[in-house]
Amino acid sequence: MAKNYESEITQFLKDYKKTHPDVEQRQREGRSRLWDRQQDAELQDGFKQAKVAQRPYVYQND
Repeated sequence: MAKNYESEITQFLKDYKKTHPDVEQRQREGRSRLWDRQQDAELQDGFKQAKVAQRPYVYQND
């Protein structure tokens, strides 16, 4: 393969980012809206305490 080869996808993404310069900022905002949240430690402790141990073989009828 040539050293200066770019796939069609790479070319499309570069062109898209040139025509839509705000796309990366919108991606960061979307990520922060979904993933960058404060965790409630008390709620997490409740989840850990409520966890039920799984049997080694879940399909075995006991």
